[in-house]
Amino acid sequence: MFDNLSDKLDKALHVLKGHGSITEVNVAETLKEVRRALLDADVNFKIAKDFTKTVKQKALGQNVLTSLQPSQLMVKIVKDELTALMGGDAAGINLKGSPSVILMSGLQGSGKTTFSGKLANYLKTKKSKNPLLVACDVYRPAAINQLHVVGDQIGVEVFSDQGNMDPVAIATKAVAHAKAKGHNVVIIDTAGRLAVDEPMMQEIENVHKAISPSETLFVVDAMTGQDAVNTAKTFNDRLNFDGVILTKLDGDTRGGAALSIKSVVNKPIKFIGTGEKMDAIDVFYPDRMADRILGMGDVISLVERAQEQFDEDEARKLQKKIAKNQFGFDDFLKQINQVKKMGSMKDLVGMIPGAGKAMKDVDIDDDAFKHIEAIIHSMTPLERSVPTKIDTSRKKRIAKGSGTSVQQINQLLKQFQQMSKMMKMMQGGGGKKMMQMMGNMR
Repeated sequence: MFDNLSDKLDKALHVLKGHGSITEVNVAETLKEVRRALLDADVNFKIAKDFTKTVKQKALGQNVLTSLQPSQLMVKIVKDELTALMGGDAAGINLKGSPSVILMSGLQGSGKTTFSGKLANYLKTKKSKNPLLVACDVYRPAAINQLHVVGDQIGVEVFSDQGNMDPVAIATKAVAHAKAKGHNVVIIDTAGRLAVDEPMMQEIENVHKAISPSETLFVVDAMTGQDAVNTAKTFNDRLNFDGVILTKLDGDTRGGAALSIKSVVNKPIKFIGTGEKMDAIDVFYPDRMADRILGMGDVISLVERAQEQFDEDEARKLQKKIAKNQFGFDDFLKQINQVKKMGSMKDLVGMIPGAGKAMKDVDIDDDAFKHIEAIIHSMTPLERSVPTKIDTSRKKRIAKGSGTSVQQINQLLKQFQQMSKMMKMMQGGGGKKMMQMMGNMR
């Protein structure tokens, strides 16, 4: 996401490199390119114009600190303004009420049903809630079935009232059911509607009045760009929603919706959808997103994701194995699975400062570990626990069984050996030795 914008902003800010000071001339040249980059990303013209005007005022009004170059100062100002443009601080979800009622609204095809499931999964696993999903889309034939499938997938109950075509009655019954069954959050999935469809807009207003939700969220497909922002304004005029959900941010999007929507409707982006899996949901942090847009990575999110997959008992067992030189391929496989649970490889690489920019043209496949897993699964239990037993004939058998080559087996064994030595050194605190070894690995 934002690859195109990141690239163009990088080129725009490059204009100032080598300059000893910020002047009206070089700032004007830089900001002309910044404005063009924002417009290409489908940001509203007025917002792009106001943004560059603010950056110019701040840049010309500051003396360059001795520790900063003009280009560094400009990056800082642009980062701060991008953060402010997207809302400044992260906005939490309002879970007041017993139960808390969350109403999902949005256009047809924006991903409401899928995101309702993701939100239920997030609240269940991260916030220890007991959510109830409610099927109020009575028009799309497969919508109710889709929500039941999603509910089964994440282990969340789905309330539906087959044959009832009144969303207001279904929503009211669902809230009563939640109270009776001890659900503390109710997520109501409604039908997608066009902003120009008056009966449909009136219907969601009626649902809103009947259940008085603690949170009304507008779900928008980030790939629709500026159209999404205009639609959000129309929905907000009718529903006065509390926040925005941006879906499909993992797609080939220009990012204009994320940058414009807060300014137009003055409502925060609360969550983003970053993939198809049920755990592909992130709280929206404007400052972290600004860092990523400017190619600075997002180390905090990367660490948070790693901590979510971190198992203290497993870590202690692993420590003992490393200390006794018993770290084997089964342990290695567990580590790979933990990394895979953290999200898509391209997304993870984008969180490493500088790596996203360096690898923007590299197609990082989520199946990057596939051949390694195939090799390990083709080993016998003895070979996995004692890799030194793998001789030439065993390598040929493993290569045949995994559909790889002996050369790939050798490469994996070498990498595994180096990694085992490094882990042993880290255990013993041999920092200098490890640095020396890393130098030899290049």
